[in-house]
Amino acid sequence: MVLEKLGSSLKNTLSKIAKAVFVDETLINELIKDLQKALLQADVNVKLVFELTKKIKERSQKENLPKGLTKKEQLVNIVYEELISFLGGEGAKIEVSSKPFKIMMVGLFGSGKTTHCGKLAKYFTTRGYKVALVGLDIHRPAAMDQLEQVAAQAKVPCYINKKEKDVKKLWKEFEAHEKKYDIILVDTAGRDALNNALIQEIEEVNSMVKAQERLLVISGDIGQAAQAQAEQFHKSCSITGIIVTKMDSTARGGGALSACSVSGAPIKFIGVGEHIGDLETFNPKGFVGRLLGMGDIEALLEKAKEAISEEDAQDLGARLLKGDFTLIDLYEQMVAMKKMGPLNKIVEMIPGFSQIQMPKELLQVQEGKLEKWKCAMNSMTKQELEDPSVITTARIDRIAKGSGVNPSDVRDLIKQYNQGKKMIKMMKGGKNMDKMMKRMGNLGNIAGMMKK
Repeated sequence: MVLEKLGSSLKNTLSKIAKAVFVDETLINELIKDLQKALLQADVNVKLVFELTKKIKERSQKENLPKGLTKKEQLVNIVYEELISFLGGEGAKIEVSSKPFKIMMVGLFGSGKTTHCGKLAKYFTTRGYKVALVGLDIHRPAAMDQLEQVAAQAKVPCYINKKEKDVKKLWKEFEAHEKKYDIILVDTAGRDALNNALIQEIEEVNSMVKAQERLLVISGDIGQAAQAQAEQFHKSCSITGIIVTKMDSTARGGGALSACSVSGAPIKFIGVGEHIGDLETFNPKGFVGRLLGMGDIEALLEKAKEAISEEDAQDLGARLLKGDFTLIDLYEQMVAMKKMGPLNKIVEMIPGFSQIQMPKELLQVQEGKLEKWKCAMNSMTKQELEDPSVITTARIDRIAKGSGVNPSDVRDLIKQYNQGKKMIKMMKGGKNMDKMMKRMGNLGNIAGMMKK
C-alpha cells in the first residue's frame, strides 16, 4: 500500500477515539501527539505538521457539535477534513479541452519522466484517446531507446530520431503528424540539478511545442526537498501540475506529497508501482480515505472500468444478486481483479474492508494459480462448474489427472470458490457492510458522510 506505515499509524490513532468512553482534553491531546508522530515519521515538514495539528485541536475545542453526529464522529471528521485540505483540497485533474492536446514532461535526471510518459499513454488510451509519444531528450544516452520501449508497452506510436541532435528539427519532423492524435506526450531532457541551462532549454521547447499541460515529474523518495524543487520549476517553467513517483514503497512519500501540495502547483498523478498501469489520479479526498481505512470508491471504479466492460459488470452483478455464483464467475472475477492490480491494493479502496482480517490466500492469487485453475476447469463437467459442491475426492482426482495439475490445486480452487461465495453472501443486500463499519467503532456515519 502507498504510505502503509502512515496509514497504519493513522488507523491506530482513530481506533483510540473509537474505543474511548468519551472525548475530553486528554484524548484530544493524545490524538494530536499520535498524529504528529505519524506525520513526522512519514517525513512531513515539522512546521507543516504543527500547523495542521494546531488547526485540528482548535476546531475540536471550538466547533459546535453538528446535528446527528457524536463527539467522537465529529473528531474523526475534523481529522479527515484537515488532512484533505493539507494535501491539496479538492485536487486537480487534466481536462482535455482541445485536440491535439499536448502534455510536456519536465524534471531532473532519474525522476521517471520517460517511464511516466508510457504510464500516461496507457492511462489516456484506456479512456479512448488516440495518443502519441515524442522524444526530445537529445542529451541522455538511451533516452530515445527507453521511450521506444515504454511506447511499445503502452501500444502507442513513438516519434524519435536517434541521429538528430537539434530539438527544433526533431519537433519539425513530428509536426506533420500531430493532427492525427488527440493527445501528444512530449519527453524532454533533464539535468542533475535545476540550473540555468535546463530552464532555458525547457522554456525554448515549451514556446516551440506550446503545451497545454507542463507536468513536473518528481521522485517521492526525495521527501521534503520536493517543495523547493517544485517551487523552482513552477517559478521558472510555469508548470501546471506534478506527478509524484515511487509512492508504492517510500516512507518519505508523505514529505513529497505535502511539500508539493503547498508549492503552488497541484499534484495530478501519483506513481504507485513499476507496472505501466500503476498510475493513479491524485484525489486528496480518496487518498486520505484510504489512509484512514475508509476506502476510495472513485479510484476503485476507475480501475474497474479499465478491467471489465460496463455490460459484463452489470451481467455479473445481476447474477450475483440472484445468488448465481459459479466457478466460471469466480475465474472471470479473479482475471478482472488481476487487471486492476494486486488484490490487497484493491481491498483497501473498499470502505470498511481494510479493517477486516481477510484470509491471506484470498489476497495472494498469483498468475500461475489462475492458469492452473483454468486447466482444472477445462476438465470439469458442466454440473461441476455450476455447482462445485458435487465435487468429491474421486472427482478431484479425475479432474487433476485430466488437466495435468495436482489435486491440491483443485482443492485450492474449490476453497477459493467457497470463500468467494461467503464474501458474496456478506455483501448481498448491503446489510453486512453496516456491520463492517461498526467494527470501526460506530464510525459508519462518518464514512457515509465522506462518500457524499
